[in-house]
Amino acid sequence: MEQTLYFILLLIALCSVSECVQRQYYFINEAKSWTEAQRYCREKYTDLATVDNMNDMNEVKRVSANPNNYVWIGLQKTSVDEWHWSSGEPALYQNWAPGQPDNGHECAVMKNGQWHDVSCTYTHHFICNNTNTGLVFVNEQKNWRGAQSHCRQNHIDLVSVRNQNENQQLQQFINDNHISDDVWIGLFRDSWQWSDQSNSSFRYWKSGEPNDVNEKCAVITDKDLRDWNDILCDKLFPFVCHEDKLILIKQKLTWSEALRYCRQNHVDLVSVHSEEIQRRVMNVVKQASTGAVWLGLHHSCTLGLWFWVSGQTECYQNWAAGNGTGEDCEHTVRSGAVQSGGDQRWISRPETDRLNFICSRN
Repeated sequence: MEQTLYFILLLIALCSVSECVQRQYYFINEAKSWTEAQRYCREKYTDLATVDNMNDMNEVKRVSANPNNYVWIGLQKTSVDEWHWSSGEPALYQNWAPGQPDNGHECAVMKNGQWHDVSCTYTHHFICNNTNTGLVFVNEQKNWRGAQSHCRQNHIDLVSVRNQNENQQLQQFINDNHISDDVWIGLFRDSWQWSDQSNSSFRYWKSGEPNDVNEKCAVITDKDLRDWNDILCDKLFPFVCHEDKLILIKQKLTWSEALRYCRQNHVDLVSVHSEEIQRRVMNVVKQASTGAVWLGLHHSCTLGLWFWVSGQTECYQNWAAGNGTGEDCEHTVRSGAVQSGGDQRWISRPETDRLNFICSRN
């Protein structure tokens, strides 16, 4: 009994272990067009650089330090407009007021608990996310870009609303602070898409950019902020590639076979310790040939808990309803998989099922 308790406490303590970087960036100091740079990155690495958040952006800045030139990244304008969150998350949950969005505007405000699309040039108060204090109301009026910049410099980002519970919490925060005006939230619409088809909505545009319908590729500027500009795709610049640390294997194996494959050919079955890694898993599983994809998540009947093959318990959770609790240990051993469709949540499956799986290259 003491040994079991010690093991549980050890696994829980490991929740504080720092995570490995899930994407590696490489600066290529050769002048190429955007398409040529894309081809080079796909042949040598994974693709032209995708940026999920400010941590990624800082790493891209670091590897391409002092280039004295514009630098291509993997962002290109398409013909499809989609709504995104400023923090980089896809807009899976939506709470538009009846008839909204209705006028083609590209930014959103919260009004009476629902969302409305308005011009990004309007000025409103706004709400930021902060790691330590949670939601922060900023009693200044700025346009959407100005609000985004303020939140990123002083907190984390403009507030995201990922489900009904968070929407209710945000409205309660607005009521508690007696905010009567419309407020900016981090929802925006654009037609820019990453080369690797990632659904990351992180943007770092220079003030006033993008501003030209003919300029359909994105570069990092040579200015101090190293922010982004839109430019003609046939210009010749150096570029940044990335290599994903996650790889989808389309073989259909049992969980134990998948674990053995990953450890023999890469490092391990993927462990999902945070929302950021979950988003990257969601991007990877889009190409799966099975309805679910094995993760490095396993259930111990002896301990009565789920744990990752990396040694951590499930500190971060993303279970589908009815999964992850009350496992039946009498009939079959269970392992964890992620749905390849829908909202891509985790599900419990018999480990003898044959599924695609995700390996980590870390």
